[in-house]
Amino acid sequence: MKPSDLRTRTVDELSEEVDTLGREIFNLRFQRASGQLENTARVRQVRRNIARIKTILDERRRQPEQGRGSRRGTSGTQHA
Repeated sequence: MKPSDLRTRTVDELSEEVDTLGREIFNLRFQRASGQLENTARVRQVRRNIARIKTILDERRRQPEQGRGSRRGTSGTQHA
């Protein structure tokens, strides 16, 4: 999964994808524990895809905050 492809998706689609990948990673771990996992690299791929999606979701949550800016110490009154 490329980050550019993920950025075109909606928040709902990304959240759904995280849920799907979460179920997949659970199944992969279960297969690994029981000795049935054939493609061991898939665990790493899924983990990284989850991290990519969560990073993009976090960026979108922070986006509205960027415009505000914190101006501590300016209460509107001037001190001489």
